[in-house]
This record gives sequence, C-alpha cells and structure tokens, in this order.
Amino acid sequence: MSASGALRPNEIARLTGLARSTVSAVTAELKESGIVIDVQEPRAGRRAVGRPSIALKLNPEAGHCVGLHLGLDEIRLVIADVAHSIIAQERLALGRDYDPRAAAEHTRTSLLAAYERHGLDPDRSLGMGISVSGPVTPDGTILHSSILPDWAGLNVVDVFRPVLGRPVHADNESNCAAVAEMTWGAAQDEDSFVLFKIDLGVGGAIVHGGRILTGIAGGGGEFGHVCVDPDGDLCRCGNRGCLELAASFNRPLATLSQLHGRALSIPDVIALADAGDEEALASIAKVGHAAGFGLAMVGTILNPPLIIIAGDMALAGERILAPLRQAYETHVLIKSGAVPPARRTRIVTGAFTETDSLLGAVGLVLRDIGRLGASTDTGTSGTL
Repeated sequence: MSASGALRPNEIARLTGLARSTVSAVTAELKESGIVIDVQEPRAGRRAVGRPSIALKLNPEAGHCVGLHLGLDEIRLVIADVAHSIIAQERLALGRDYDPRAAAEHTRTSLLAAYERHGLDPDRSLGMGISVSGPVTPDGTILHSSILPDWAGLNVVDVFRPVLGRPVHADNESNCAAVAEMTWGAAQDEDSFVLFKIDLGVGGAIVHGGRILTGIAGGGGEFGHVCVDPDGDLCRCGNRGCLELAASFNRPLATLSQLHGRALSIPDVIALADAGDEEALASIAKVGHAAGFGLAMVGTILNPPLIIIAGDMALAGERILAPLRQAYETHVLIKSGAVPPARRTRIVTGAFTETDSLLGAVGLVLRDIGRLGASTDTGTSGTL
C-alpha cells in the first residue's frame, strides 16, 4: 500500500501472492493498530450504481519518511507521509565537492528545523531514502561518481544513518527515477520497462516483474557507459567511446554556452530551441539520434514493452523524441511494422523530470515498509 496508494484486498492478495484469508487477518491487525485505514472508492463507469468499494491505505498519521538526492553542489530533501503526500521540500546549497560528514550534519540540522516547522515527531520517521549519481552496491557503497568524486568508496548508508537513527536505503538516481515512475508515474500499469535518462550524463534502469535489476555489484542499467567506439574519446569513467559522450547533453551545452557567451542550462537551451534557435535545435536533434541508436541496442537485447525517457532533456518533448524514435526504429532488430500494435515497444517521456530521483528516494522507503510478506532479496534480482 505504501508503494501503490489505496488497494482493495483482492489487489493486495494478487500483488503479494498471499491467500485472501491471510490478507484479511493481517490487515485486520493493522487496522486495529491504526497503521491502515479504510477508504471508499467510487465504482468505475458513468452508470455504476451501488455502494463504493472499500479499499485500504496506510494511515497518514502512521509516520513519515525522508528522501534525499545528492547533487553536484546541493542536496535536495523531501519529507513525505506514507499516504504519498509531500510535507516539506528543501534545497541545501553546499558548494561543489562537499564533505560527506558535513553533508550529513547539514541534513540533520535542516530536517530537525523542518520537523519543528511542521510539527513532526522525529521518532515517527520510518526511514530515509537516498538517490546517488553513480553506481551503488546493494549495501550502499558508492562505486564511483564524477558528480561526487570524493564519495567513491564510501558507504552512503553508514554516512547518513546517524542523522535520524532510522533505516537508510540508497540507490542509483536512475533506479530511483524508475521507482518514482512505478509508484506515481508513467509505469504504474507496467511491471516491466526500461528507463533511459538523458541529462548531462546518461543513465538507466531495467525493471522486470516490478523489480529493478541492479546487478551483482549495483551496476545494472548503466547504459551511458556501454562502449560504442573502442577507439573513441576518453570517458569520465575511464573507458573509451562510451555512449554517454554522444548521447548526453554535456558537450553540446558547453558548446552552446560558448557560442552565446554565457553559461546555459538545459532548460535555457530548450527555451532557445522553442524560440527557433537553429544551433539549439540541431544540438537537441543530434543528441536524440545518438540516444536512439544506443537505445536500439538495449531494445534488441531486452525487447521491452515500454521505454521511459527521463532526465532534463525529456523537457524537450518531440524535439528530442522524434529523432530518438527514428534512430531506434532504424537500428533495432524488431521493427514496429513487423508486429501488431500490442507487441510494439512504446517510447514515452516520464511523468517527472527534475524531481524523479528525489521522489524515487522516498519510494525506496515506501516500498520497503509496504510489502506484506514480500521478499527483500537484493543482488541480481534487484532492490525491490
């Protein structure tokens, strides 16, 4: 319920694999303790008659959780209750290469201040989720990150656990974005999909059967570091010819900033494109084509039902989606014309752009506390 909102008992039984009698017994205990409450849902259809059906959801008063996104020069923070309502959001400006211990202390100070402003009890915190720009092992160790180079080798769970003294969950930002799309966004009705994130870097996530495939060391879904040219330029990861060099907006943004004589952001470039700037339009289209080429490799290997385009470049809409779809169709093995519509891969933008990783960090906690009888395995089967 924490992962999906209100659910009817038969839906809980289907999602968990538990017998209806077991679900009834467990939810009765949870209702008696005040953790779960009944809600009425209207029957579907304009002509539906009769009483609304009864669903169950977690009581907003049962507690709250914290989500963090560790960014380049700031930490974004959100507090949400178990019913998915956002209570507070903040940005903690720390400057580049901020120290991990200082970051934890700033987070603690800001959280306690937010709790006081909103009348929250720190003892009712259910946990903290952390979104990291880089591969994260199942136990929370950051393998490497160009965004947070000083954090490589650190266990981010250990760094932030003293902040609240509550459970801490950490994952790669693209995996967190996938959690957000599963919980609230474009993948609510799809339990298998690929998320492809285009920003100043390229990331991704693979979801199968509602579980994120993290890989044995946490490096699953790192599409940006697939080698497409062994003799190509050196990538920030230390390898050569990675997809990220062509499919991210890092280089085009530097070129356009130099051309316009000022530092530009991705939204700035999209605004220029909307105004008809030819260089901006060409840069977006070129990145879209490169991303589509890379996605065709992913599509040929996985043949997913759904691909979600995330990241700031998703804000460009059809300006990037059109060349991306065209390149994908050109290079993927299974062409859309060869299969009926129901068997074609759909490519859509995510419901979230700037906030997907932050919301997904909240989702890490919600999905952990909300699984009645579900497995908590990690590793190659994922963190969900």
